[in-house]
Amino acid sequence: MNTNDFVVSLDIGTSQVRVIIGELNNNSINIIGVGSSESEGIKKGAIVDIDLTVQSIRKAVESAERMVGISIEEVFVGIAGNHIKLQPSHGVVAVSSEDREIGEEDIIRVFEASKVVALPPEREIIDVVRRQFIVDGLDGISDPKGMIGVRLELEGTIITGSKTIIRNLYTCIERANLSIAGIFLQPLAASSLALTKDEKSMGIILADIGAGQTTVSVFEQGSLVATSVIPVGGEYITNDIAIGLRTTTEIAEKIKIKHGCAFVDEALEEEVFKVPRIGSNTEKEFSQLELANIIEPRLEEIFELIHAEVNKMGYSEIPGGYVLTGGVVSLPWSIELARLVFQNSVRISIPDYIGVREPQYTTGVGIIKYGFQNVRPQQKRAVASGGSKPKKRPKVEGNSVQSASKESVTDKVKNWIKEFI
Repeated sequence: MNTNDFVVSLDIGTSQVRVIIGELNNNSINIIGVGSSESEGIKKGAIVDIDLTVQSIRKAVESAERMVGISIEEVFVGIAGNHIKLQPSHGVVAVSSEDREIGEEDIIRVFEASKVVALPPEREIIDVVRRQFIVDGLDGISDPKGMIGVRLELEGTIITGSKTIIRNLYTCIERANLSIAGIFLQPLAASSLALTKDEKSMGIILADIGAGQTTVSVFEQGSLVATSVIPVGGEYITNDIAIGLRTTTEIAEKIKIKHGCAFVDEALEEEVFKVPRIGSNTEKEFSQLELANIIEPRLEEIFELIHAEVNKMGYSEIPGGYVLTGGVVSLPWSIELARLVFQNSVRISIPDYIGVREPQYTTGVGIIKYGFQNVRPQQKRAVASGGSKPKKRPKVEGNSVQSASKESVTDKVKNWIKEFI
């Protein structure tokens, strides 16, 4: 096995930390390993305990390593949350070469020029996503390299986030003896897998319903134009089941996955199961119909919150409808309930790879695909290596790394802009 052809994603969620290993083969990706662990130290998608989060990351990494027989050193990681903000950017440079042919250096300079914006001290630039290039007034250009011109412009979107949250994320990954190959906005990464080019151009909503939060993103004219996070998700359904059946949340989660149904009209009264009761050694029998009467109202409420958030962002008439992903939409008949609430076209995005054909893997596989698309060909190589464990990373104390050579988050982002060419 050639260990120089792997890309690894790290998806840190409220209920699960997932590590997915993708093998690069002739400009395509095969998923060859998946590791997961229960999330500890994560609440509503945010890190609330560094040590517990590090332990969860290590468990997921070790699980993936055992499956494939390699040692993971670098990962692509996604980030999301209400701290994320989008703002338009515009950069302008003069073409530097004497023959006026636009080269890679000019593209790098126009990206750098687009980043010159005033930011509050508590915010950090995560990414700059291009919408279009303009060469001497001619717009709609996706790649200006090799064209002749005097003036090169870039219209893009700057993605910023909370400096504290970003640095806490870096701290956890460093303490897990990993380095970050790239950090991406999760809706962008997921969209590379979940949405087609035509859907993004037409206008569409991508809703990722996780355990602790729901990320709602709007795409128009090929670009991400708005994103928002609703602090509700699948764990609210689980909690309702635990209360209604008077059992533990752990058992409630298992019951939801095994017997859950999102639509009361389709639930089976003859499908029964026994539930151990809290505070006693007895079990009580329930039917899928009784369970559906708990699940449907809460899931319907989540869909209504998504619809209200889309209206609040000003995109109620989006023509492409909704694409749903995340573990919650694995519930049978959830798409039928969504269509009733949204009164629009709805589909569920599922990765088309063996071993990860479930909605909860969309973000993790999307991070791999997005990362693969946004590095240079000569860098589409090892982010995992065989043999011995990776070298120990610099020790992290608080939010600072004790190493003179350690790059700041800004430096990392600056270097990554160069990889988008």
